[in-house]
Amino acid sequence: MSAHDIDYQIFGEEMQYVEIELDPQEAVVAEAGSFMMMDTGITMDTIFGDGSNQTSGVLGKIFSAGKRVLTGESLFMTAFLNAESGKKKVSFASPYPGKIVAIDLTKYGGKFICQKDAFLCAAKGVSIGIEFSKRLGRGLFGGEGFIMQKLEGDGMAFVHAGGTLARKELAAGETLKVDTGCIVGFTQQVDYDIEFVGGIKNTVFGGEGLFFATLKGPGAVYIQSLPFSRLAGKVWAAAPRGGGKDKGEGSILGTIGDILDGDNRF
Repeated sequence: MSAHDIDYQIFGEEMQYVEIELDPQEAVVAEAGSFMMMDTGITMDTIFGDGSNQTSGVLGKIFSAGKRVLTGESLFMTAFLNAESGKKKVSFASPYPGKIVAIDLTKYGGKFICQKDAFLCAAKGVSIGIEFSKRLGRGLFGGEGFIMQKLEGDGMAFVHAGGTLARKELAAGETLKVDTGCIVGFTQQVDYDIEFVGGIKNTVFGGEGLFFATLKGPGAVYIQSLPFSRLAGKVWAAAPRGGGKDKGEGSILGTIGDILDGDNRF
């Protein structure tokens, strides 16, 4: 089934949101927590899976939706349907500072692969599934980049990139090495694998992880400068310890202060 043909506009700079215009009986599906606002006349409905109807039978739908659990997502999604006669608008917001990327699946052969937490919303009819790695190296060492989501169909989909967005167009045979968490997504022709950084100094003292992703063209690759895991790690490292007492987090003075206070929770 063809996806609904939706119109959209993206607003903002650091904290963007996408406003989607729905014609009568058009709908958009979204992950829980991304909704921002909507006009009167749009109805919300929790659906099992993504509503693409690409699987037949109850067992097929259960299996299709169940695979999403492996990516840490819910079995259910929310559909927003324009139930009235005029045009209506619904908006979805970025979860943290970054950019919203509009993906026209018709320009990428009907398939786009993205990080498991990058998907924001899509026209109803777009299939949101998972892309399993077929290589052992990815499975054992891929980290954030191991299990990817795949967006399939002929409609519009929207993904979120943290921080600043970079788009690289790789020629045939051209290779790009990327931190696994910095990948937003790539087109289906791109060959993706995990590579060991190498070198004892890099392994012990580098601080950049033991592995990075190698992306080989041809195809388009989207890179983010601020993965959510990196943002969360910085926030956690800077959070006050010991009931909110601030003695200089991240410094030796902070640690010494905890010891003198008898607080060894660090």
